[in-house]
Amino acid sequence: MKLNIKNIIGVSLLTLSLGACTDTVKFGNAFLEKAPGGTVTADTVFSNPEYTRNFLAGIYATQYYNLPTNSTNAAPQCQNYWKGMPDALGDDFHLLFNNTIVFGKYYNGSLTSAIDGNKNGNIYPYTNEYIWENVRHCWILIENIDKVPDMTDAEKARIKDEARCLMAYAYFIAFRFYGGLPIIKGSFTGSEGSYDLPRRSVESTVNFMVDQLNTVIKNKALPWAYEGSEAASETGHWTLAGAMALKCKVLQFAASPLFNDAQPYWQGKYTVEADTCAWYGGSKPELWQQLKQACADFFAQMNANGHYHLVQPLGTTQEDYRYAFRSGYILQNSPEILHSIRRSNNSHGNDYGWYNLGWGGKANGSGGNGRYAYCPTQEYVEMFPWADGTPFDWDKAQQEGKLDYMFVKGDTVKGQQLLQNLQYTRDPRLYETVMVNGDRQTLNWGDGRASGANWEMWVGGTTAGTQPMTNDGIYGTGYRMLKYIVGEVMRRKKPQWNAIMLSDIYLTYAEALLQADNNATEAIKYVDAVRARVGLKGLIECNPGKNLTSNKQALLDEILRERACDLAFQLERYFDMIRYKRADLFERTLHGLRIYRLVKDKNDNWVREESQWYNKSFNKKLKEDDPNFYEPSHFDFERFAITTGARSWWTSGFDPKWYLQPFPITEVNKGYGLTQNAGW
Repeated sequence: MKLNIKNIIGVSLLTLSLGACTDTVKFGNAFLEKAPGGTVTADTVFSNPEYTRNFLAGIYATQYYNLPTNSTNAAPQCQNYWKGMPDALGDDFHLLFNNTIVFGKYYNGSLTSAIDGNKNGNIYPYTNEYIWENVRHCWILIENIDKVPDMTDAEKARIKDEARCLMAYAYFIAFRFYGGLPIIKGSFTGSEGSYDLPRRSVESTVNFMVDQLNTVIKNKALPWAYEGSEAASETGHWTLAGAMALKCKVLQFAASPLFNDAQPYWQGKYTVEADTCAWYGGSKPELWQQLKQACADFFAQMNANGHYHLVQPLGTTQEDYRYAFRSGYILQNSPEILHSIRRSNNSHGNDYGWYNLGWGGKANGSGGNGRYAYCPTQEYVEMFPWADGTPFDWDKAQQEGKLDYMFVKGDTVKGQQLLQNLQYTRDPRLYETVMVNGDRQTLNWGDGRASGANWEMWVGGTTAGTQPMTNDGIYGTGYRMLKYIVGEVMRRKKPQWNAIMLSDIYLTYAEALLQADNNATEAIKYVDAVRARVGLKGLIECNPGKNLTSNKQALLDEILRERACDLAFQLERYFDMIRYKRADLFERTLHGLRIYRLVKDKNDNWVREESQWYNKSFNKKLKEDDPNFYEPSHFDFERFAITTGARSWWTSGFDPKWYLQPFPITEVNKGYGLTQNAGW
């Protein structure tokens, strides 16, 4: 098949779009200070080092960023909150905002391969995410940078390898959504008559990404990390550590059963024109070995070069553990971040809706907008263990009378309205990811201590109001998301989204050790390292009945659960379910939690009270014998099935076509060899 390159790239062959050439586009804390704009020729771009650096910055500006930040039909669509996040398609979060593609096309099962006039259709629009524009611009850099005057050879080599990383990253994001892709190996001049660019196999696509990254790793032109004074201006650029970690991510997805299995994922349901575009053609155990080696290479370099490490707590309190976890992902200079991406310099800025609308303008978060109603599910909350690391079991906790303490536990002290000696009873990561009943609202940026009013997540409470009952709004499941939001303490701080985290690579290595060699003992060490930094005991000690050293599936389940707890909104849980073909998880009905405050009536019986406490009782000069004087600590709990946006998969089953996204039918029909995915 022949293809005019503009069919797939959709940009002019004669001009380049980039950041204004005379303006400096800064990185680090001032990363992406200016948005890309303007049109100039390649000759102009590569006549001046600053123009070239700004052209590179323009590619960085359109990397995939998982947190939707504004309203737009323009590329890249990952920024558009009317589309919705892929994370809301897993079992950890459910989006209760109905004016999104996630809610309107995925939950009801109505998605097709059609696209609208803005080139948008599915969760990752093939022709409106800057995939191919970025790939072409990367090749333009690689092919032309040697022409640039007054630039050192070392900088030229570094920029070439940054471009290779940017290109591999663009391919990787698209690969997880679509499988095999057309492979572009040059920028094209515009003088060629036609180009043979059909869709390529999974194997070819993986090899292309790995080849780019292997070149970077071999060249060693990129620094392992940016430190000292360089960190302020250069953090956000790809590094050697980031390249090695991305290689691990590519091989992890490639080795997983979605593509690497005895039968294709659509077996018995569909016939496919080119099956190797979404299947290796059989099971290839050597892929797990390749992943294991890539992870081993990464950790060998980390041990030799330093800089990156899991952030350790400064003490042994829950607040210490929470602060360590939060610091690990939210601070731009965190040693846990292997590659991060920016969209704004200020979380409070009008261009950064993730915080500005997600949290809102009020200190207690009550001004949050429903467009960010990514509500944690009960299934997700129950993945988080108790504070010592033992699994949370609802039935067991109910039988033992511990449901009142499943989030916090405190003492009612005479004369003190708020609970005293407050203990956080669950995995510290829960409180950093999910807003739960009884947690304190005010966080200290410097040490992570929590204080102030309690979150009232019960029906009728000050915080959640009636939303858990009506199953809508930002509290519609009885919980609210906090990851990358944090709270009022985050206002006017420097936001980013972390494309690759060190804890991810720890857990990826654990998975590789298990799958490649069935080396459970060594795998558990890497999982336990991730758990230890938040105060959890080891897997074996906490799960004595699961036979984790001999039961491979049980250990794999624990690894995937740990990934869910540690990597919320990292675009991981949804794809973990995809790559392991977990139709059973996609099909299970998801739930929320309704909490009812209990008070004593005049007959000394516990009855439900659907009313606020803090706003009506705290510091209101109530008498100590008034039942409303003390902070509520006794509740009724109901797990309820989510009905708002109930997913068709829950009743009709999970069609395997959903494992990959549909290519736009308009692209398929152009006849250049873009074969459609199964079922679309």
